[in-house]
Amino acid sequence: MRLDFIRPLYERRGPYASVYLGALIDQDREIRWRSIRDRLSDDADRATVEALREWATRPAAGRALFATHGDVVLAEEFPEPPAEELAVWAPLPHVTPMLMRRGENVPHLRVIVDHAGAELTVFGGGSPRTSTVQAESWPLQKTAQGGWSQRRYESAVEETWERNATLVAEEIDDQVRRLGAELVIVAGEPKSRSLLCDHLGTKAADRVMMVEHGSRSDHGGFERDVERALDEWLDGRRAELLDRHREAAGPVGLGPVFHALREGRVHAVLSPGELPEPVWIGEGGTQLATDAEELRRWGVEEPVQDRADSALARAAAMTDAELWFTGQVPDVAAVIRY
Repeated sequence: MRLDFIRPLYERRGPYASVYLGALIDQDREIRWRSIRDRLSDDADRATVEALREWATRPAAGRALFATHGDVVLAEEFPEPPAEELAVWAPLPHVTPMLMRRGENVPHLRVIVDHAGAELTVFGGGSPRTSTVQAESWPLQKTAQGGWSQRRYESAVEETWERNATLVAEEIDDQVRRLGAELVIVAGEPKSRSLLCDHLGTKAADRVMMVEHGSRSDHGGFERDVERALDEWLDGRRAELLDRHREAAGPVGLGPVFHALREGRVHAVLSPGELPEPVWIGEGGTQLATDAEELRRWGVEEPVQDRADSALARAAAMTDAELWFTGQVPDVAAVIRY
């Protein structure tokens, strides 16, 4: 998973209040608020605690809140309550439960194409955004009218299909460039899909995965196909990273992985899950170590302690490394860039 969306957390100096909440019943608002306030350390500054009040008492099935210096920097809603309600005051935001619940965030495009154009939905870089790409609306359908104009009419129809496919391809190419999309999932009319692929640039074409079900008037089968396609892509990506790690004998364990992160050599961190053991950190994104003296040798005058998984998430986000959770590694590991 790419961690661009949590990077703003590390642009603000901590400490942070990290709060995970379940559903709220109206009568429980004040009780909920007192519980959060009491769970936070006495060291938590009053402005930050007060900033949480409004968000903490809004209705939602589940929510994660991260606040510092009087501001809620990130609020993430969940479709279901978290496994455990938490309120933590620490040097770094405690993001791991949110990341594990969110799952791998795959920037991708969902495209339903037909002769008139396409419906295109962008996933990544914020909330999903749906747009319609459509230019030519006539003529779209071939007919069996016969006569001397039949061939000319059919040629005009095919030219219209071609123009619409070109417009859709241009929009997809642009979105792939701007979003860094990993996958372009395409459904719709078979001829239109073929025309679309003919006009896509190489980068977008290499990311296309066709699915069988879906039209602009019926999304049910398309959504199921999309979920299967994403699962297949994620399984393949996870297997590829594990293979790369094993073939290159990549670093394993907190100390070696921290060292590689400090040097900016990590392409992806592979984590078995939450890592609550304390490690040492500094203010910089890659200032992390299992030993305080090691950080001092790197120029950190006053190292402080925080959770290993919080430190890993910050270092990965600030070095543009991916973070993947997998049960196939017994300890944290890294896939090296070079």
